[in-house]
Amino acid sequence: MNRITPSLSLYLGGQFLVAFGGVLGVIAGLIVLFDTIELLRRTVRSDNVELGTLVGLALLKMPHTIEDVLPFVVMIAVMLALFRLSRNHELVVIRSAGVSVWQVLTPALILAAVIGVLSLAVVNPLAAGLFSVYERLKDGLIRNDAAALDIGETGFWLRETGGGSAAIVHAVTVSQTEGALALGGVTIIETDAKDNLVRRIEAKDGQLLDGFFRLRDTLTLEPGQPAKREPELFQPTTITLTQVQDSFASPETLSFWDLPEFIAFSQASGFSALPHRLHWASLMTMPVMLCAMVMIAASFFLTAQARLAAWTLRAAAGVATGFLLFFFSRFTYALGLSATLPVALAAWAPAVIALLLGLAYLFHREDG
Repeated sequence: MNRITPSLSLYLGGQFLVAFGGVLGVIAGLIVLFDTIELLRRTVRSDNVELGTLVGLALLKMPHTIEDVLPFVVMIAVMLALFRLSRNHELVVIRSAGVSVWQVLTPALILAAVIGVLSLAVVNPLAAGLFSVYERLKDGLIRNDAAALDIGETGFWLRETGGGSAAIVHAVTVSQTEGALALGGVTIIETDAKDNLVRRIEAKDGQLLDGFFRLRDTLTLEPGQPAKREPELFQPTTITLTQVQDSFASPETLSFWDLPEFIAFSQASGFSALPHRLHWASLMTMPVMLCAMVMIAASFFLTAQARLAAWTLRAAAGVATGFLLFFFSRFTYALGLSATLPVALAAWAPAVIALLLGLAYLFHREDG
């Protein structure tokens, strides 16, 4: 086995990067196109939504979607790079010089790992921020919800509208108890259709129950009226505990760096952080998954076969294998969300299995 030269390593790495850039550009364009079409379908009955606005929304979502399909981008890029090397007979010359499969794949493996790390450290925070903006704008255009909820380190925030009036509820602390949401330091501000203050309620603490807030030790202030203290007050609401649980920030809207802090906050508040823990663990597998996809692609395309029909068959088999791995990862993810599988197993199983399959085949072919 001959030692691969730095020049050859740079050339092979350059071939992979060129293919990766081309595939990424094509897939990004298709993502924007299909997302725009989907948004057009969902806003077909809205007269005040312009096409430029929908394209802008699709662009905001694009980095998030690219994160999901990045393993496919890497797999197709490796296939394309190996196809070009084989069609130009460069791969035959390289292999006949005694260069092993592992030396041929080393530049692509290193670059795939680097892309995976950059995806975690740089792309993911950007994608999460843009996806959060996309979700808010989309909800405003499509759902037009009458109630808005937010729970974070600043506490519990709720805005309800109906009949021209509005109510803003804020609680400094929030935690989940059995069948109820415990609130501390509650403030409720009610306004009319012209945003004039109607009533302000201050409460030491309270609970969100089925259809109402139960507030304790309250102080009610109304314009032109004396302050009124009550030991207990019931405030109607349309918000349920289930909606509050669902209002927690979606894992996709939080960056890789923010997820651990949010998980700790959720668990301290008594809420389940399982979706966020699973998403964070899945993000950690990205460099390993990308390296696995390099090996899967090489298993099908590391050949000197020159017939076009054979290449087409190999490409179809490689893409089919990629889709099987994708569905397997979604299946284990669903099992993880249902707590059927431990978080670590649900997140890491697809990447590790794909890597082992690729290694097994290449070892068998090269050294078996």
